[in-house]
Amino acid sequence: MVTIQKSTKSKDSKLRVTFSMPTIDGCNCLYLVGRFNEWNESVYRMQRADDGTWSLTLELESGHEFQYCFRTNDGTWLNDPCAPHARHPFESETSYVSTSAATLLN
Repeated sequence: MVTIQKSTKSKDSKLRVTFSMPTIDGCNCLYLVGRFNEWNESVYRMQRADDGTWSLTLELESGHEFQYCFRTNDGTWLNDPCAPHARHPFESETSYVSTSAATLLN
């Protein structure tokens, strides 16, 4: 699931985008991977809440579409179950979020 808010810290057109995933059995480490970090598999480690859910908030440019996936510590790739899916340039399916629509709502 993704939630988007205007950034209160930034004077430019960035938005606070929170990425969330439900509890994943047997997973003790989860990474957010996507276009915003050039698909680097270990830059954005997500935080696990006491209830086992995962989340991470990034500031992203408004007016763009960002493809992303989640990667577990054992190398398993997961899509966001609550987000639309698109084809990644390497033929795999990814989730995506558009900050264009969010800009219009804020």
